[in-house]
Formats: sequence, structure tokens, C-alpha cells
Amino acid sequence: MNLPEQPTTFRAPLPAERPWWWRLENAAGEEVTVEGDLGSERFASQSDAESWVGEVFAELAAEGVDAVTLFELERRVYGPMSLHP
Repeated sequence: MNLPEQPTTFRAPLPAERPWWWRLENAAGEEVTVEGDLGSERFASQSDAESWVGEVFAELAAEGVDAVTLFELERRVYGPMSLHP
């Protein structure tokens, strides 16, 4: 039995629908993997991505993230940007 495709509200957004994302980095500039939502968030706009990192930067730092770099799909927009004062 073939089931219909899941409605849009139940499928994960495609990268083209949420092209903005942060690369999480350690002090050496190497990519850091963080468990849970902090490590996999994607955003529909640059302002959404920037607002999010402003809200969770302390949590990211506690997970070992020293800096972040903003990407739109595969294009580096800016960074690395330190999470430390």
C-alpha cells in the first residue's frame, strides 16, 4: 500500500527553504559538533540566524564553541565571529 506524501507541516524544511546556518568552531577554527538543536538549526533569513545566535551564544560557548561563521547555503557570508567578550 502506497501512502501519500506527508503534508508540508510534517516534513523537514529543505535547505533551499532555510539556507542560512552557522558553522560552529573551536579556538583553532575547526568545526565543532554540538548535540541537539543547537548544532542543526537552519534559518529562512539572515536576521533570523543572527537573532538566534544572539539568544544562544552563552549556551554554544558552554558546549565548547568559541566562534561562529554564517553561511547562506555554501556561501560564507561572514565570520568567524568570536562568542567571547
